[in-house]
Amino acid sequence: MKVGIMSFAHMHAFTYAGLLLAHPDVELTAIWDDDFERGDNAAERFKSTFYADREEFLALDLDAVVICSENSRHRDLVVQAAEAGKHILCEKPIATEIEDAREMIAACKRNGVILQIAFPVRFAPSISRARTIIQSGQLGDILAVKATNHGQMPGGWFVEEPLSGGGAATDHIVHVMDIIRWTLQTEVKDVYAELDTRFYDIDVEDCGTVSLALESGAIATIDPSWSRPKTFPMWGDVTLEFVGTKGTLSVDALKQSSTYFNDQESKVQNLGWGDDMDQGLIDDFVQCVKIKREPSITGEDGLRTLEVVKAAYQSSTAKRTVPLERVHV
Repeated sequence: MKVGIMSFAHMHAFTYAGLLLAHPDVELTAIWDDDFERGDNAAERFKSTFYADREEFLALDLDAVVICSENSRHRDLVVQAAEAGKHILCEKPIATEIEDAREMIAACKRNGVILQIAFPVRFAPSISRARTIIQSGQLGDILAVKATNHGQMPGGWFVEEPLSGGGAATDHIVHVMDIIRWTLQTEVKDVYAELDTRFYDIDVEDCGTVSLALESGAIATIDPSWSRPKTFPMWGDVTLEFVGTKGTLSVDALKQSSTYFNDQESKVQNLGWGDDMDQGLIDDFVQCVKIKREPSITGEDGLRTLEVVKAAYQSSTAKRTVPLERVHV
């Protein structure tokens, strides 16, 4: 299967490229980037061919593309790739605006191509096991969820709102919101959020808390802050606590790690030893394209999480609870 990557602006592109290169059923055929030096270096590193011309890249005989551009550019690249007949794995968030996400979904449907959104946390063993337990009824009815997705402030275009769409809320709400929707099979009814900038001198929010009323009757809170210092032993965390009528279940998606006291570099590191959730995402996408099945994580999944992000910004600005209005796709 011939796959290309469109943009290495997002750091996840390097992880995905390595996994594609090692996949027995994949040929990482081509790389396009609007940054010539970045794209050329990536092509050399991953033994691929760099194309500076987007139309030339999309004219290649590729089965699929992986899009890892700045968030605001997802819409244009997805639509163009869809019109070129390529199946698509798009980095999260699906887009920065609701209408852009709708156009992306429509373009992929119109051209008969797969649109999968990169939510790799679904493939963490602890998360999938928790979902199985909850859906089996062992916890009874879920009353509440408390979740975190902390991280380190990434800098670069991530803190430039025209390119990113926002700060920590844009970056981190979507991962946890996808897990809540996927696990509980419910949608959000109301959103209340308080967002602020307290850790860094940047123009976007770096911390906050989001409270959600779910249609199932449960309530949920998400802390999506960039609150981890540079010396923290790993980039962040993804944790969830599900409170049910029959019990409580705590989940840490990144718990499978060992602590490494690295004297040579004078730092402490958490080194993961468990299953690689990114590999799970890539393997699933490759299989999806091979057998032409519905993607595990659809464009609509991406849209629903984006709706929560946009409602959180609206709530924080208005300082009130915002009813979530889901758009039709």
